[in-house]
Amino acid sequence: MEFLVLIIFVLGYLFIALEHKFQIDKAASALLTGTICWGLFVTGIHDVPAHLSEDFEAFKSGLPGEVGHGLKLFLEHRLMHHMEEISNILFFLLGAMTIVELVDAHEGFSVITDRIKTTKKARLIWILSVLTFFFSAVLDNLTTSIVMVSLLRKLVADKETRWLFAGVVVIAANAGGAWSPIGDITTTMLWIGNQLTSDVIIMNLFIPSLVCLIVPLLILSFTLKGEVKRPEHVAVDEDPTTPGERKLVFIMGLVGLLFVPVFKTVTHLPPFMGMMLSLGMMWVITEIIHRSKNHQDRDQLSVIGVLRKIDAASVLFFLGILLAVAALQEIGHLVAAAGWLRDTLGNVYTINLTIGFLSAVVDNVPLVAASMGMYDITAMGSAGWDGFFVQNGVFWQFLAYCAGTGGSALIIGSAAGVAVMGLERIDFVWYLKRISLLAIAGYLAGAGCFWLMFH
Repeated sequence: MEFLVLIIFVLGYLFIALEHKFQIDKAASALLTGTICWGLFVTGIHDVPAHLSEDFEAFKSGLPGEVGHGLKLFLEHRLMHHMEEISNILFFLLGAMTIVELVDAHEGFSVITDRIKTTKKARLIWILSVLTFFFSAVLDNLTTSIVMVSLLRKLVADKETRWLFAGVVVIAANAGGAWSPIGDITTTMLWIGNQLTSDVIIMNLFIPSLVCLIVPLLILSFTLKGEVKRPEHVAVDEDPTTPGERKLVFIMGLVGLLFVPVFKTVTHLPPFMGMMLSLGMMWVITEIIHRSKNHQDRDQLSVIGVLRKIDAASVLFFLGILLAVAALQEIGHLVAAAGWLRDTLGNVYTINLTIGFLSAVVDNVPLVAASMGMYDITAMGSAGWDGFFVQNGVFWQFLAYCAGTGGSALIIGSAAGVAVMGLERIDFVWYLKRISLLAIAGYLAGAGCFWLMFH
């Protein structure tokens, strides 16, 4: 059964990768993969996987009365546990997409796009990448990628060129998220788990992350020639929004997105709660400022009208791919992979480099979670191998960098990549041919920079 689930995952992965060849939307392939993997796992299992034995005993002791061995209930409990985490991501994504679309409906992004005058491809890609790099550290790589895709649609008309820019946005968003405790979910996990402190994350990972972005940009600077053609602005007889309303909604949207990590830090509630609070505030304020407009204008400027534009297929794609990865985690494939890395490679740099490349294939969250469970934080002053695993040790720092940036090698290797793929309908194979080598070059350059700094 374990082997069959792995085969289904690989087949589903191929259908997602070759979406245009098979003419089947990747969201459908992802949903089938996730649900079939879980169905096979639940119906084919007869004993608890070894890595879940302690959780099962704790669960069984809490069951009321006689409920048999409770294996099926336990597996349902495990699925609901993963759905809790997945739902956090999906509602966060839904809230961020709605806020961005609301700002876009008000032409709020013109505040930025009107100030970007250059049309030279090389110069424009540097400007957008640097913006993405720093936005990602303050917001997070998922939210930033959604915002930048909206900006790209205002700046680049040609689909092929826009895809190239979007691919570099994925690299920049992941690189920017790696050096901030709130920029990437895996870095946040290591920060909350006390493996790393915020000051060490920022000071020690900033330069390697910057190198990870600069190397692909330098390569593109020599190969990217010509100018971009901007989309033609469709003139309307009467603009439904005033300049003041556009600026207000843009500022509200930006403040709302920036408020999310602050809300999480203060309340310790999941990030989607802060996102929903920001969306609720924007919903109320936009309803108030447009209450005197006619029905047609109010409809296209309201949250209800904007929700019709949200790409629901992207959300369902996220659901399917995360369910599939969760099934692999439950069966124990990811834990087994972490154990194999420890026993076979035996070098913290090689282990983390491999984890980074693996995160391009499967989600980096369970990989980092498995690593956190596999390697304990050792006492300060530990020598030899154990010395790498103290708080702020080299292993944890390099893990944050590798898990955060390695996923850029494939477009479905990171939350930012998946979001961009869904929004721009980027082909997996196209990204593999045009962006993957750039991402790997940057990833290895940043890793080499880290090695030189701390070896």
